[in-house]
Amino acid sequence: MSGQVLDRRAFLGAATTAAAAAIAAPGGADAATGRSSGVDVVIVGAGVFGTWTAWKLRQAGAKVLLVDAWGPAHARGTSGGETRLIRTEYRGDPLYTRWAWESLADWKALSARHEMPLFHATGALYLYPHVDELIGRSAALHAQMGIPMERITPAELARRWPQIDTSGIAVGLLQPTMGPLMARRSVQVLRDDFVAAGGTYRQMAVAPPVVKGGRLEAITSIRGETVAADKFVFACGPWLPKLFPEVVGARIVPVHKDVFFFAPEAGDARFAPPNLPAWVDVSSPDLHYGFPDIEARGFKIALDRNGAVIDPDQGDRTVSPEAIAQVRAYLRRRFPDLADRQLVEQRVCQYENTHDGNFLIDRHPEADNLWIAGGGSGHGFKHGPAIGTYITALIDGAPPESRFLLASHREHDGRA
Repeated sequence: MSGQVLDRRAFLGAATTAAAAAIAAPGGADAATGRSSGVDVVIVGAGVFGTWTAWKLRQAGAKVLLVDAWGPAHARGTSGGETRLIRTEYRGDPLYTRWAWESLADWKALSARHEMPLFHATGALYLYPHVDELIGRSAALHAQMGIPMERITPAELARRWPQIDTSGIAVGLLQPTMGPLMARRSVQVLRDDFVAAGGTYRQMAVAPPVVKGGRLEAITSIRGETVAADKFVFACGPWLPKLFPEVVGARIVPVHKDVFFFAPEAGDARFAPPNLPAWVDVSSPDLHYGFPDIEARGFKIALDRNGAVIDPDQGDRTVSPEAIAQVRAYLRRRFPDLADRQLVEQRVCQYENTHDGNFLIDRHPEADNLWIAGGGSGHGFKHGPAIGTYITALIDGAPPESRFLLASHREHDGRA
């Protein structure tokens, strides 16, 4: 497609009807070899992209095998950890705004199917240092889509959330229907739903695939086991460059990210819902963001600045004393009552970044039955349901979104 924005309404309905016929060949047999494994689609990677794709394909009638080397949303992956923010504030970008909004319905449905909470509607508050054209564009887009958004003056910010020092903030945007998703828990629960619906999950470490004659015939585990299928989706996050060094390579670069949890003073409920929403401080050069004290875990804070390039298998996952000092300095400025509070947890996660923050979702250039999906770039988790629908439609023959194509991505050094 030549335009940036894909009209998803053209294929959202078809993805769960016509897709079954296109995706699910009888018996999962390969037309060229006659081999059959009883599997229509193998998905490698049980993070948020892979698991939602498995769920959507299964809902469309496909026989799906989902595999992962360690398990759904494991600690090394970019879908692990405690929480992710779902929000629709994308500075007026229609595609990502719509995807997040549509995904929220799926996340809520997943949460409703289970007794444990998977989504907390704390609201999401954006703090901007300047009022610019994009704020107005985003507000107009939200109004057009019927997505609640409230514009808040500095005086009103200070009145409603006195625990935040709003110095230097020109305007706040509050999205009252947004909030944290329980990341690891939700992906694991979705995997269970996928299996209950007739899908198959296995723990398997997959070797780099071998493409011959324009197709991938099978995946092979590092222990030598082979699984054949008609179609394959590799949604392996930071491992995509290792599995596809020539095709993906440095188009996706995993980078180090520090995450901190601070304990408020005993009995202090100002930093827990409903007294504080999730928040993003756009005025911060490092784009600090965080969550209120969800499920008594502590006040979570992280920064969007890219850290050092990290190897997902061998990288050092310790937080430096300098990083702790830096985050306390930020707290002293914006959340002063937390600056000297106890640090109760610290961890290192990662982003798997593309050069411009757009996802990489495309067919392998040498295999017409193999798709690659990754490059979440720190904002992909919330879009899991929409990405699952999108990949299901791609496999069904829907036109791709140009910004996600391999040709639209360049190699980079991780500092983009």
